[in-house]
Amino acid sequence: MKLMKFAAIGLALALTGCAATGPKFAEAESAVPALKADQGRVYFYRNSSMLGAALKPAIQLDGIEVGNSHQGGYFYVDTYAGSHVAQTSTEATNKVSFVLDKGETKYVRTSVSMGLMVGHVVPELVGADQARKDLSELSYTGTKAAK
Repeated sequence: MKLMKFAAIGLALALTGCAATGPKFAEAESAVPALKADQGRVYFYRNSSMLGAALKPAIQLDGIEVGNSHQGGYFYVDTYAGSHVAQTSTEATNKVSFVLDKGETKYVRTSVSMGLMVGHVVPELVGADQARKDLSELSYTGTKAAK
């Protein structure tokens, strides 16, 4: 019985290390620069969940890696207006397509679903109200300096 207790504590500690640890959205939001006139912004994020906690697959925007899907984390990308495709891959590739207008902000939430060998990380567009609510609990994981 003690072995099971220690195993459960060890697993909890290991998975805690998989969570994003940057500044929270409310702290980092004020440091986000204004958009250039010809660009839009795309936020990528993943809520905290024990399902697939250790998965951190790359997120690609138009075939270019822009970050990773971290449990409890978010980042943003400023890019040109027009049609875009965001995708993630584990044992399966999942995509979401969207059109971004100048000055517009889009939100792409990634979530983990069951797979055959490894969980699948699925991107989906989310409305601004839901995304802002979700983002409030998340930590910045991007490469741009967030203060």
